[in-house]
Amino acid sequence: MSVIEGFFKVWPYLRRYRARIFLSFFFAFMIGVFWGANLSVVYPVTTVLMDGNLQDYVDNQLVEIQQSNKATLSLIEEIDQELESGELSENQSLSRLETRAEHQERISKATRSILWLNWSKAHVLPWLPSDQFNTVALLFGLLILATVLKGFCIFGQSVLVGSVVELTTIDIRKAMFRKCLKQDYQTLNLEGTPALMSRFTFDLNELSHGLSLVGGRMAREPLKAVVCLFLAFMVNWRLTLMSLLFVPIAGFMFVRFGKLLKKASHRMMESMSRIYQVLEETLSAMRVVIAFGNQRQHRRQFHKENRVYYSKAMKIHMIDSITNPSVELMGICAIFVTVLPCMYLLLRKSTSIWGVQLADVPPDIPTLMLLYTFLVGAVDPVRKITTVYSKIKRSVAAADRLTQMLESESRIKEKENPRVLPRHSKQIAFENIYFAYASKNGSPRPDALRNVSLQVEAGECVVVVGENGSGKSTLINLLPRYYDADHGQILIDGIDIKDVPSKELRSQLGVVTQDTFLFNTSIYENIRYGNPQASRAEVEEAARISGVTQFLEQLPDGFETNVGEKGTGLSGGQRQRVALARALVRKPSILILDEATSAIDSQSEFEIQSGLKTYGKDCTTFIVTHAVNRTLLDVVTKIVVMHEGQMIACGKHEQLLETCPIYHNLFQAQVKQRAA
Repeated sequence: MSVIEGFFKVWPYLRRYRARIFLSFFFAFMIGVFWGANLSVVYPVTTVLMDGNLQDYVDNQLVEIQQSNKATLSLIEEIDQELESGELSENQSLSRLETRAEHQERISKATRSILWLNWSKAHVLPWLPSDQFNTVALLFGLLILATVLKGFCIFGQSVLVGSVVELTTIDIRKAMFRKCLKQDYQTLNLEGTPALMSRFTFDLNELSHGLSLVGGRMAREPLKAVVCLFLAFMVNWRLTLMSLLFVPIAGFMFVRFGKLLKKASHRMMESMSRIYQVLEETLSAMRVVIAFGNQRQHRRQFHKENRVYYSKAMKIHMIDSITNPSVELMGICAIFVTVLPCMYLLLRKSTSIWGVQLADVPPDIPTLMLLYTFLVGAVDPVRKITTVYSKIKRSVAAADRLTQMLESESRIKEKENPRVLPRHSKQIAFENIYFAYASKNGSPRPDALRNVSLQVEAGECVVVVGENGSGKSTLINLLPRYYDADHGQILIDGIDIKDVPSKELRSQLGVVTQDTFLFNTSIYENIRYGNPQASRAEVEEAARISGVTQFLEQLPDGFETNVGEKGTGLSGGQRQRVALARALVRKPSILILDEATSAIDSQSEFEIQSGLKTYGKDCTTFIVTHAVNRTLLDVVTKIVVMHEGQMIACGKHEQLLETCPIYHNLFQAQVKQRAA
């Protein structure tokens, strides 16, 4: 992928700032113009130092051109005499006519030069100093003025490019965040938090740096080279054309090194993602690390990933180190094949080499110096481009990774013409459900659910029990569409949940997960997060039912107590109560509790279950747990037993104790654990 193709992917985010981009390119063009103008000063300065003041130079040029015209006219007269004699063959006559046309063209060019020099002598030279030193001082003054103007253009371009880059980066970051919020839960899990954070930070920073280089140096340096080549063509197009013989070779090198750089950059970014993963795992599990004293193991793992990153980064540095001197060598060779023939013409007072015409008139020293200066002025920007080429390719690789994320589709598909879901009041049905988790590499995985069918009437409280890995949480997680079933359907009051907008479906759900997450704000705001429109009375009622009010008196600020990052200011049981209140304040028609009271003591659990018994009359409740304890028996209307992805039993507590050995074992194990 070329640089243009890579950055074309982010053009939708750049085009809204196209006015600034256009103005920045105008400044870049003016930088190139002033660059060429500054280099052009070499010619008049050299001329003044060698020939005296500009007036003398113009007079000498007029004399030389007139003498050259006389010699050329003499040659034309000789050709005319030969043609009139009639002694030439047809081929000789044609050859003489071609030569005469060339001489005539040379006279026409010389005549235009005479007109230009006479006009300059009449209208420009009177305003210039006649003294040699003053003339040089004036030229250097103009050089300083042009440099100041060029500096102003560089400043303007840098500010414009900086604003475009920062605004574009913000837009892309916001688009990535929106994509994450719209993405399905399974895809986010497969990608992983460290990889996502790497793209939000490292990859986005690489892209931002690349955009700055493309809009800044990569815009103005090629324009500077083009201006210098144009001026070199104006001096002598034949000799300048010879310097372009090395362009295909340099182009091949750029393409070859570019492919290597992009591949190496992709691997380096993947390595950085793994470093983020080690950091995230270690810092998140710091209590476990300290408890088991495994700091050395994590330090070794972190060191290993850093060594891998170092090896990937060094490949980029090696390619970059080869690119710069290689291109510089090509530039020197290009100057050599141009300047050396020019020096030959200068020393031999000739216009051709081996019969090949390379100049209209023999070049002089100022012309040689000017041509050399323009070629150096063209090579220098190319050399500067090569110094940042690796950074550009890294940013292209970053753009590729970012656009992959931005273009990824959610596994949860929304219907174009969705149905309206009234508030649940009849039945929830799971019909022949099959589901298998996706893998990151796309390889198939065994079914987590197989042919599960279940009917739940409105207002029922259903407990789903089973061993670890039995599929109990997976089954209930299909209801809020964290995942979609591979086969089968889930109906709420006869409506397939896939036909309903996800937002509308989830508005009827209240969910409490085992891994309780609270935001770094007050208890009141954490509860109100479940329903931002809830009144304070509704928040307090949800807090009462969930048992939050029991520990509020122990906190200095009550409802306004900040829970800290991830709720670390509260105990595990307190966090679960706040999470339960957050679900209840939504007034859901369907309540899902996934191990929601696992960290709560028996007395508090009994009080919460009593509150749920009253609240549960207005909603259908699903409780996921390893086993039913006695505090739940007064609330539960149906118990579902899961085993190896299948529903093996469904019924009342007493019935299952007698007919389902797995349920009997789970219940007895729970009783013994409570007794201990």
